Amino acid sequence: MSITVDYYFTPQSPWTYLGHERFADIARRTGATVRVLPIDLGGKVFPISGGLPLGQRAPQRQAYRLLELRRHADFLGLPLHVKPKFFPVSGDDASRLIIAVELHDGVDAAMKISSAVCSACWAQERHIANEKVLAELLAECGLDAARLEQSYSQAVQERYEANTAQAIEAGVFGAPSYVIDGELFWGQDRLDFVERRLQAA
Repeated sequence: MSITVDYYFTPQSPWTYLGHERFADIARRTGATVRVLPIDLGGKVFPISGGLPLGQRAPQRQAYRLLELRRHADFLGLPLHVKPKFFPVSGDDASRLIIAVELHDGVDAAMKISSAVCSACWAQERHIANEKVLAELLAECGLDAARLEQSYSQAVQERYEANTAQAIEAGVFGAPSYVIDGELFWGQDRLDFVERRLQAA
């Protein structure tokens, strides 16, 4: 019987980018079912959990974040601009697009467009809040262009809000977070623990 991982993330997070493909590989190898759950972290989760937008964090924390991003990117062999041209950037439109893709094309397609959005921001320095860029990413992933228009629907907005409420209920306070049978794992650097948990199941 497959075990389910609730995958909470924001597509504009560099940590989501650094962990996304590794998580996808772990899920494939362990036969886990993934629920793709983009959330409104900055707007809804941070005010409840005590998180701060990047620009409001202490200078020491901001400096160390850049150091850690470089360390992880180098270790993982992933291209990364630690200060990309279009960042900070809203992830709301990209999140809704991911939801629209999941609703119409399934989980694998949602994981694929999520990867493309993350890479666009952090490896390619593209503006992921720009409608034209999102349309390009759909085309590059071989997905229907209609998904962009569908991402503005009430159904997608309600799913986005439901994902966020569910994240708050699960105790999520950062991205990416992975929840397995109520157990929370925060951060791409906890993927070893996620894998062990899935293997044990």
